[in-house]
Amino acid sequence: MGWKYLQSRRGFGLACGESTGMQRPEATTPLSSFYQTSGQTHGVYLANAEATQAYGQQLAQQLPPGALLLLKGDLGAGKTCLVQGLAAGLGLTEPVTSPTFALAQHYGLAPGGGFSGTDPLLVHLDLYRLEQAAAADDLFCQEEEQALAWGALMAVEWPERLSFVPEGAWQLSLSEEGEGRRAVLVSP
Repeated sequence: MGWKYLQSRRGFGLACGESTGMQRPEATTPLSSFYQTSGQTHGVYLANAEATQAYGQQLAQQLPPGALLLLKGDLGAGKTCLVQGLAAGLGLTEPVTSPTFALAQHYGLAPGGGFSGTDPLLVHLDLYRLEQAAAADDLFCQEEEQALAWGALMAVEWPERLSFVPEGAWQLSLSEEGEGRRAVLVSP
């Protein structure tokens, strides 16, 4: 699958190091108005795992259908915990685990792996183990195509492994801060 296809689907294609020339504002925006403004940054302190999951639930209810969410942060920063909240926010009841070894998990499919066309879906990708950008790109392309077909929310851990930065993506960085963590969300 070529990059032209991805570019036409969601505006992908910025190679690492390239820039659109647009600067993101440094100020934070209240979350209630955040989702309606492009290029804004929203930061929040999350005291514990429960707060991280609750934030994920809130994001799932506010992000547009079929959104792509890139999750950055060190090992143990809370990326999978946040995805568990996303799943709960979508009303999914399946246990969500880190796809570090499976690389990709699909949540919300009907028994047997079918898609009903009405239930919310979540595609969870973890690119940590893919050291070669080409392998990360290939997996991402396959999963992105499926997520687009389903209209699924797609959460990608370790997007730094990709050779490009998806332009239309929401970006969430998690970092340790004191006893909790700081989440900084940037809209596309």
